Amino acid sequence: MQARSALFDVYGDHLRRRGGEAPVAALIRLLAPLGVAAPAVRTAISRMVRQGWLTPVRTPSGPGYRLTARAAVRLEEAAARIYRTNQTAWDGRFDLLIVTNPTSRPERDRLAATLNFLGYGRIDSTVWVAARAANEIQDLLSGTAYERFSSVHAGGVGGARVMVARAWDVAAIGAAYTQFIERMTPVMRAVSAADNDEVAYAARSRLVHEWRTFLFRDPQLPLSLLPDPWPGTAAAAFFDRHADRLRPAADRYVDHCLSDKE
Repeated sequence: MQARSALFDVYGDHLRRRGGEAPVAALIRLLAPLGVAAPAVRTAISRMVRQGWLTPVRTPSGPGYRLTARAAVRLEEAAARIYRTNQTAWDGRFDLLIVTNPTSRPERDRLAATLNFLGYGRIDSTVWVAARAANEIQDLLSGTAYERFSSVHAGGVGGARVMVARAWDVAAIGAAYTQFIERMTPVMRAVSAADNDEVAYAARSRLVHEWRTFLFRDPQLPLSLLPDPWPGTAAAAFFDRHADRLRPAADRYVDHCLSDKE
């Protein structure tokens, strides 16, 4: 597990609900069970500060870092997708973007990665579509020429499914969900109530980390546009069951690390 990804996981899954900040020493303790060494933690923190995700603060336990407002919004929205809260029924409309791509390759890549994360799929080099409008689009595309439409596919659900197949590899996403269950089943079976809090925390962290990767792959399309049965449904039930089971022990471990007790 990479240090930067692990930090996003810890802030998003635990620290966001605890004020969004932690001392450096606690961050090092929290990432140690995930196989991330202290130098890698410090390097990742510095990188996240430069990128505008973290800001230095003085905590009662010493120097620390707090989520920026931008990071807090991003992690709040990510948590809503991870735990599927506040979902509304699909109204049949798509959010359509026609974007003038940035001239530099790194900027184009960053834009594409962010649009993918927000649930947009690419129909061609300049056209992006999502089943639900993302709140961040106006800020994301500030300074970029673009047009935005709210539209209904004239071909009904059948036509919409054809368009979806152009924007996303639905079969590959479904296969990834099946593989997620196969990969994580032995990991979850290996953790029982007899294990200590650190073991449960590490296992749950891996579960959340693996599940979070779907934020970049799965736009969470309405079920009416997906194959039936949809493997993502079973995968979500698997995730919920084990994330809830391991949550109390994981919370105790996080609280222990934050309390500055060795």
